[in-house]
Amino acid sequence: MKLLSVVIPCYNEGSHLKGTYNEVNKVLEEIYVTKRYCFEIIFIDDGSQDDTISVIKSLSQQDTNVKYLSFSRNFGKESGILAGLEKSKGDLVVIMDADLQHPPSLIKEMIRQYELDYDQIIARRNRTKENFSRKWITKLYYKVVNNVIDVELTDGVGDFRLLSRKAVQSILQMPEYNRFSKGIFSWIGFKKKVIEYENKERLSGESKWNFRDLLSYAVEGVISFNSSPLRMLIYLGVLVTILSVCYTGYSFIKITMFGIDEPGYFTLISAILMLGGVQLISIGIIGEYVGRIYYEVKRRPKYITEETNIESKQELRE
Repeated sequence: MKLLSVVIPCYNEGSHLKGTYNEVNKVLEEIYVTKRYCFEIIFIDDGSQDDTISVIKSLSQQDTNVKYLSFSRNFGKESGILAGLEKSKGDLVVIMDADLQHPPSLIKEMIRQYELDYDQIIARRNRTKENFSRKWITKLYYKVVNNVIDVELTDGVGDFRLLSRKAVQSILQMPEYNRFSKGIFSWIGFKKKVIEYENKERLSGESKWNFRDLLSYAVEGVISFNSSPLRMLIYLGVLVTILSVCYTGYSFIKITMFGIDEPGYFTLISAILMLGGVQLISIGIIGEYVGRIYYEVKRRPKYITEETNIESKQELRE
């Protein structure tokens, strides 16, 4: 009998976590009866400040299929996903959010596609209920990003997906500290199937992602899977140099023909501001790459475990 692992990263989800568990467990019980898949639910508490870990512990005492791992502080969702994949034992692994915006009922269809020999079954939400401005910005982002990075990202595709054990093992072979799961999922390849679902409102509470977080995530996506920004700096430098040479030649010819005019304050300031702006942008882009190298060479752990009820591989062998 195959084992299905469901990984659910959590951050301040205590107010509705029981409802999430009930919905997920109901679907998994049906799968157990109809498909004969054993299952485990792995909650990853990402250093929550509310009673999330208390709720998870209570659920684990009621249901032995519930596993949990709690971080010593907030390390971010990327670390939560990685921890869940590392601790999962399933032949197939589902990653989903704790707010029920990812419908648990879709897991049934994911398993059906998995049985057709797909290694990645990807849930893609539609944007029918989103406002026009958000849709436009999102489409623009994906259009720009897909033109500069080495992997392809699809609008509406997030972390909600089913992975075969082969796909999970491939992801775990990627040891980088700065992780961008969307890019990693695309980079590993394998046979994929996309299924669509209607986007739902959160069960309760507010989104943990503000504009600053979304902007940082967008920058991470651009930088994590390509070096195009660095190459663009070369082109920009060449362009500015050519324009500067042309302007210098034009000024020299003008001086020889008409003499020197009044001091060119505006011209001087414009040139300084333009070149200064180019230099600052260039330094900023280089700094982003250097910063990531800085974190990578430190080889710090992606997360620190405070408490867990998941047995280590060594304990399992003993």
